[in-house]
Amino acid sequence: KELVAREIHKKSLRRDRPLIKVNCAAIPVNLYESEFFGHVKGAFTGAVKDRTGRFELADSGTLFLDELGEIPFELQSRLLRVLQEGQFERVGAEQTQKVDVRIISASNQDLAKEVESGRFRRDLYYRLNVFPITTVPLRLRRKDIAMLAEHFLRLAARRLSVRPARLAPANIRSLEEYDWPGNVRELQNVIERALITARGGAMHFDLGAGDIPVCVVETPPMATALAANQTVVMTQAEMKQWERKNLQAALAESGGKIYGAGGAAQLLAMKPTTLVSKLKKMGLK
Repeated sequence: KELVAREIHKKSLRRDRPLIKVNCAAIPVNLYESEFFGHVKGAFTGAVKDRTGRFELADSGTLFLDELGEIPFELQSRLLRVLQEGQFERVGAEQTQKVDVRIISASNQDLAKEVESGRFRRDLYYRLNVFPITTVPLRLRRKDIAMLAEHFLRLAARRLSVRPARLAPANIRSLEEYDWPGNVRELQNVIERALITARGGAMHFDLGAGDIPVCVVETPPMATALAANQTVVMTQAEMKQWERKNLQAALAESGGKIYGAGGAAQLLAMKPTTLVSKLKKMGLK
């Protein structure tokens, strides 16, 4: 929703003015008025200085109200007034201020049903419902899944400072066959989780219990213990076996390449000459 709001603002005549974003679900009930309209020093306990509200910050720009349905019913009338008149007062102030703000509002609730149930003001609903935009769920645009998955994979790899794993055609098919009740956010989280658990190997996606995608990676028992922050004690022989398997995994990932970008030495963060010496010592080709 925020991406859509950002694009609308960026392509509008207000693009050089601020885009102010408010998550209405994250505001404590007793702070709504202060958050939206600001307050003056001494207006209430804890108001130790003047504060500028979101409407004032968004003057001549765009105000994005996310999760609009979470605004308490008793406060919706004040929101309606500033939308209709372009006027408001800071909490504790007598002076009326004027603003020119474009409103983009969003909700994952069916606000029409909220109106019928009496939980959302009818006049506010029709005041906001000027140009409705319905975002299409991911399950109805499956052709986008491969592109989004690759995009999220690059983002996660950059943020985690790891080399991106490969998404095989079978991976893409598995992702495209899932219905994604959590939409794009769920896809992003699944990709990131797979990358974290698939370092040094390919990624796999299966549908687990409850139709939740589960990342399946062949992981040595010691790696599982380390990931769980458990104490692991190994013999010298086990240490050598672990190092041998790690080198083999790096060679498999790099396709046998030792030097240069994407080579096994880079994956292992060691000098190529050191790697060659270790391979010879362990009898690995």
